[in-house]
Amino acid sequence: MACVDLNADLGEGFGVWRLGDDDAMLSIVTSANVACGFHAGDPAGLLRVCREAVARGVRIGAQVGYRDLAGFGRRYIDETPEDLLADVVYQIGALQGLAQAAGSSVSYVKPHGALYNTIMSNRVQAAAVAEAVRMVDADLPVLGLAESVFFDEAGQRGVRTVPEVFADRAYRPDGQLVSRREPGAVLHDPAAIAERVVTMVTTGQVAAVDGTVVGVQAESVCVHGDSPGAVQIAAAVRDRLAANGIDVKAFS
Repeated sequence: MACVDLNADLGEGFGVWRLGDDDAMLSIVTSANVACGFHAGDPAGLLRVCREAVARGVRIGAQVGYRDLAGFGRRYIDETPEDLLADVVYQIGALQGLAQAAGSSVSYVKPHGALYNTIMSNRVQAAAVAEAVRMVDADLPVLGLAESVFFDEAGQRGVRTVPEVFADRAYRPDGQLVSRREPGAVLHDPAAIAERVVTMVTTGQVAAVDGTVVGVQAESVCVHGDSPGAVQIAAAVRDRLAANGIDVKAFS
């Protein structure tokens, strides 16, 4: 039976401000990209998410990003490689402590927001992030887009790469994601999104915004936890995958 992982960004609230429904998402996804306090999240909230993930058998991943709470990590920062490397090491270590306190551990790393998009093509920052992961634990896989500069840098360091696709984001003809600043970048129809995911997983293709067909690789599928209707989208995706004989489970 074909299988695929289903991941979501969680733990992105801060203090009394809550974003998304982490508990509901943890009942659907198989991997949780947990914020590390730089773009979102506070220690108490992150520990709670880690504990809930452990209780539900969901894998914990470190969602590392730029130090940008005000901008939710969605603003590019021209960091030096040394600073970025240290920032990523710090974030993984912080979440590792919380995950261990919850009875688990960090089992993969996924960059967030502007950092994610930047290292798809910026080799200097991609190398810094890949090296940070290697320094912490070379056995930690990284999630990202297939055929990216980041995956090249990770592969050169012996770090495993896990290609993912995005359920609720539009694609450009070059295989990159449409900027959130552009109309239509975020998709909202659960049924249409679910059908699109099945197509990506079974055929390795997705229609870009201009109608061209783009090749994709899907070992994991991401649903953004902060999107409106995220729970309904994630549930629809999981149900449609199951209906098409695709097992939803954490990547091995």
